[in-house]
Amino acid sequence: MRPAATAGRLVPLPALGGWVIGAVALAVVLAGLVLTPELRAYPRDWTVPAAAWIGEAMRWITGDTPLVEGLPTIKDVTRALAGVLGVVLDALRALIADGFRFTPGDGPFDLPPIPWFAIVAAAAVAAQALGGRRLTLLTVLGLLFLAVTGNWRSSMTTLASVLIAGTLAAALGLALGILASRSRRAERAVMPVLDLMQTVPVFSYLVPVLVLFGFGPVAAMTATIIYATPPMVRTTMLGIARVPPEIVEFGRMAGCNERQLLARVLLPVARPSLMLGLNQVIMMTLNMVIIASMIGAGGLGYDVLVALRRLDIGGGLEGGLAIVVLAMLLDRFSQEAATATASPAGAEVRRARRRTALVVAALLGLGWLAALAWPSIAGYPQDWVVTGREPLNELARWINVNLYEPLNLIKTAVLLGLMVPVKTFLLTMPWFTPPLLAFLAGLALGGVRLALKCGLMILAIMLVGLQAPAMTSLYLCGLGVVLATVLGIPLGVWGAGSDRAHRVLMAIGDVLQTMPAFVYLIPVVMLFRVGDFSALVAIVLFAIVPIVRYTDFGIRAVPPGLVEAGAMNGCTPRQILWRVRLPVAVPEILLGLNQTIMMALSMLVITALVGTRDLGQETYIALTKADTGRGLVAGLAIAFIAMTADRLIGKWAESRRRALGLA
Repeated sequence: MRPAATAGRLVPLPALGGWVIGAVALAVVLAGLVLTPELRAYPRDWTVPAAAWIGEAMRWITGDTPLVEGLPTIKDVTRALAGVLGVVLDALRALIADGFRFTPGDGPFDLPPIPWFAIVAAAAVAAQALGGRRLTLLTVLGLLFLAVTGNWRSSMTTLASVLIAGTLAAALGLALGILASRSRRAERAVMPVLDLMQTVPVFSYLVPVLVLFGFGPVAAMTATIIYATPPMVRTTMLGIARVPPEIVEFGRMAGCNERQLLARVLLPVARPSLMLGLNQVIMMTLNMVIIASMIGAGGLGYDVLVALRRLDIGGGLEGGLAIVVLAMLLDRFSQEAATATASPAGAEVRRARRRTALVVAALLGLGWLAALAWPSIAGYPQDWVVTGREPLNELARWINVNLYEPLNLIKTAVLLGLMVPVKTFLLTMPWFTPPLLAFLAGLALGGVRLALKCGLMILAIMLVGLQAPAMTSLYLCGLGVVLATVLGIPLGVWGAGSDRAHRVLMAIGDVLQTMPAFVYLIPVVMLFRVGDFSALVAIVLFAIVPIVRYTDFGIRAVPPGLVEAGAMNGCTPRQILWRVRLPVAVPEILLGLNQTIMMALSMLVITALVGTRDLGQETYIALTKADTGRGLVAGLAIAFIAMTADRLIGKWAESRRRALGLA
């Protein structure tokens, strides 16, 4: 008998009956098919001019009149801040990349940078102290690759930006995370902002950043900080929340006040989570290097962007690989640092660390003094550069000549057999159907509150007149997620069943996740030209890693007792997989699906460069026209789609955990 407590409220799927909601959803879709084209399109007269309102508000905020009489304008404050950050960034870039110039112009440096060989030697010493022989070998080979391929100066320019942006993003994220963890009101205010920061495409806020900070490396660094801060906030909140209550009580009993409790108890215990957040910040700053180069960042990102514009396949791939190498080195260093700081250090360990720091400083200092005496040794010799750009370009030309017909046949078959029908169906769908379907899905999975959130977010996209771009986005992302899931789950199952396959898949996943999204476009455009098919291939390649990782993790995390129980009941290995492992791993697989959707939507903005006509294209057009309102509205539309998918899949995963007794 149903409990009385449920009589007065709407309950999720098991009590309502999924078939009822499913029937209503089917009726909504079928009813839309018989409507006239005039009734299917959202009426233009009903369009809310949100883009114009946001543009006017931005012009008012950034105008020459101060918001408060007697105080400087917002633009004055941000430009002053940009000046301070610019001095710090210029100093670090001069120290490791460009050298110091005290006379105007781009002539030879007056003081050289630290030589490349000194940086390699110092990094090798630090790697040996942190991770031993393996990390040392990886560091030396990685840095030599950057030098030998002629990417040393660009790599050091990128490294300078990453170090400063990463430090500021980590500090800001730590402060916000502490504030949110100590105050429920602050947490409620911070969480929606984090959702927007992680789902609104970077292109959408590049224009406001440009207006406030001006074109150049500082504006690029500011956009990077906005993009990279949320992971640090979330991991800080999580780390502090996981501190055992008895440790907190012990600190209070020892007489700690709130500040001492935070500095001496909470943060030291939460250090592993904080280091994980720092690692994520570093990865996200490197993912931004190509986008940041659009507003003056320079470095490796600019090299790849120029290669893309020239269709220089070899140069683009080589620059992208250099970014991957730099990302892997920073990732390994941050992981080893997290491991080294996870446990308290004794006196001997602290002395060893001081010795390592002194040796590193001595190598850098002696190298710089040597460069002062012989300036020519500061840069990597041009005669020693070995590049693979021309062979790669030759390979691209060979592929275009010899494989064009079969590749074009595959492309045409997928376009006509799958993509065009799906796109046509979604574009002819009545404007009110997507909000209703989102409402019904929320009703089935979480009740009225979730239904209203999801329905209203999708309705808002229609109200601002973005029905056609939104449906095109859903078509590309939907197909990309389906294909990534169909391919990724079997790969994850394979990895879970074989240690060798697991190691191979995880290594490939590391490379794919550290490679900037722009780099995916280079081989895709080389093989399939521009268009929706190329965008779909890039989305699948970029978004497949999470579903593989989470499927592998979920199956490996199935309790051994359940597997043994299945075997004792006579199940074959295949039956154990289908009836035990996969059902129990569904919550983790759903989380992987959630991350796959997020990554597909983030890739959508990048694929605007290959000719799509979706919300990503709207944000890119807004950037080229410096239209703040248009870019933010399109970005918010993508964020609403992402948050709707996140809420629905999160509720689905939660219900599966409860059903399996894992909640």
